Amino acid sequence: MAMTEERRAGLLAYCRIEEPTTEELLTLETLYDAAVGYLEGAGISQPAPGTPRAAQYDLAVNFMVLRDFDLRDAEVTGTIQDNPAFRRLITQLKLTEPREEA
Repeated sequence: MAMTEERRAGLLAYCRIEEPTTEELLTLETLYDAAVGYLEGAGISQPAPGTPRAAQYDLAVNFMVLRDFDLRDAEVTGTIQDNPAFRRLITQLKLTEPREEA
């Protein structure tokens, strides 16, 4: 799903990028698509805009984008631990996923 201008502005603010380069915008767009795809694959659908669940979803996407944006040039040694707050957010989104009517 393509990012709206409003969503891009929110993501840039979250990542604290004031004047993004073309390369940074392309990278953020790719990371955004990857994060949305990850959540979809995890059984978490994109919620209706303006709902508390949508805010949680956007926060999860923002977290994944910023994490991967920051690590794109990093050399990782040792193990990387998951953020417990992020794990709780993902669990909450899964638990509140609307059920399909049979």
